[in-house]
Amino acid sequence: MCDTLVALAGATARGAVLFAKNSDRERNEAQVVELHGPRRRDASGQVRLTYVSIPDVEETIPCLISRPFWMWGAEMGANARGVVIGNEALHARTPGPRRPALTGMDLVRLGLERGATAAEAVDVIIALLEQYGQGGDCGHLGRFYYHNGFIVADAREAYVLETMGRSWAVERVVDIRALSNAYSIGASYERLSPDLEARAAAEGWPRAEGRVDLAAHLIDEARDAVSFGRGRCARGTALLERDRGRLSPRHMMAILRDHGGGEDWTPAETVGRTICMHAAEGARRSQSVASLVAEIGPAGPVCWVTATSAPCTGVFKPVLLQAGPPPLGPAPDDRFNPATLWWRHERLHRRVLGDYGDLIGFAAERDALEASFMTRVDAELAQRADPDALRTLVDDCWREAAEAEARWTAALPTPRRGVNPPAYGRSWARLNQVAGFRS
Repeated sequence: MCDTLVALAGATARGAVLFAKNSDRERNEAQVVELHGPRRRDASGQVRLTYVSIPDVEETIPCLISRPFWMWGAEMGANARGVVIGNEALHARTPGPRRPALTGMDLVRLGLERGATAAEAVDVIIALLEQYGQGGDCGHLGRFYYHNGFIVADAREAYVLETMGRSWAVERVVDIRALSNAYSIGASYERLSPDLEARAAAEGWPRAEGRVDLAAHLIDEARDAVSFGRGRCARGTALLERDRGRLSPRHMMAILRDHGGGEDWTPAETVGRTICMHAAEGARRSQSVASLVAEIGPAGPVCWVTATSAPCTGVFKPVLLQAGPPPLGPAPDDRFNPATLWWRHERLHRRVLGDYGDLIGFAAERDALEASFMTRVDAELAQRADPDALRTLVDDCWREAAEAEARWTAALPTPRRGVNPPAYGRSWARLNQVAGFRS
């Protein structure tokens, strides 16, 4: 389960396109943040993806990606040409394909590597989808099959692309847009795959002014009731709408941290899924495991990543493609390893979950730290700093964030007993044991 948002230039404070996404996956499924330079086609002429190989292109576009540790593809990312992409699992009445093919994450990364504009990246994804199809198990410990939706944006425009098998629909974004785990393109499509148009005609889907309501015919209502995709999409849209015209990276970060309102909110007592998602017992096994905000101006993207789970307990840190990779340290997997940033943060995150309202007291310092990072990045970019100066700044921000998280973790008291329902505690204890997690 995920949430992706975009705001075009007219809706933002600085006239730059803003993009944001929480990647929600299983709670031990660490995500790897990587900066890839151009890759040239090797002698085989092929590139190996998560499950299949396809012909590679002569040279790829450099890109920043955030990917589940065991996959080739990415949940979200940005490339050096200023294209950003995030995907969403979509659940149709027709089940997601089980046969291994391109995963939605593969398509995100391929779109970033091959698309110099948002429109070009959309066409790349469509062409690959039609030729190779999508499918395969996208779950970590549990099996998970689904179709995919995408938001694709650059400095000028953005698109929503929703798919079912090899079928697809494209909507051009007007001003603001949110996408969660539910089909959302009703009659607002700009283009349809020929087979989807033919199906609508053959099955006699009702039309209004010559157009069909795609979402109404495709969506699996039962799955949406579980994922609350339409509800989260509506919440994201409302939050974008509230600050339309003055949206900034800080607004996008705040939306990714949204728990749906209510001062007494706790992850253990949450009834439905929220944009900042926290796992619990039963069907709610997903949580936000990585987050990205990007501001895309004429000079290219300025990206902000947590490189950790739970944006409400993490710190957004800058990544500038022209400055090279930030100091990420070792890549994490699904086993506890405090040498990695992702798992080191889990010591903070998982203790806060034990008594959320009492232990999230560092939020004001977190916000102030991020604000200082943004001020310093803006000032350095305004001076047209060289890559070495930018790299030093990025390294400093990441170091300061790590020091702050270490300080917050050390200062946390032991969570009070009996605060959360027993089933909630048991669900976390079981997954902690699976990962070999030690607080």
